[in-house]
Amino acid sequence: MVRIELVTNIGAPVERCFDLSRSIDLHMASTDWAGERAIAGVTSGLIGLDQEVTWQGRHFGFRIQHTSRISALDRPRHFQDCMVRGAFHSFCHDHYFESTSGQTRMRDLMVFAAPYGLLGSLVEGTLDRHMRSLLDRRNRCIKRVAESDEWRVFLPT
Repeated sequence: MVRIELVTNIGAPVERCFDLSRSIDLHMASTDWAGERAIAGVTSGLIGLDQEVTWQGRHFGFRIQHTSRISALDRPRHFQDCMVRGAFHSFCHDHYFESTSGQTRMRDLMVFAAPYGLLGSLVEGTLDRHMRSLLDRRNRCIKRVAESDEWRVFLPT
């Protein structure tokens, strides 16, 4: 089992950061290097409670599909997406948001396990580095967009 925790401070309102994190369109823009696309479920706009999205992208040279459901949502403090179908044995990602001194503290907690038991656990270190890098790139994109006028492209006004 792998546990990744990442904190990103953003100079923007908590509501904006929360909604940008739920934006399917921003997710695709932040993972364009992997060719990630929403191919089923909610495929654009903001995803909400009990809604699903199926992502397809290329990771480690393989085309991978991953379906997640928003299993908890408390705007603008927290939401959770958990895998319904996909390549992992298990996968849950909690997104926490806190307004502090005019900034937003965004904290990600991602917990996952590789498939295939003992064999899968041998590659969890590689998965850890890959998922940490993906999350870091995504959070830098959210920060850049939230701190500029570009957020208007992704959120309804």
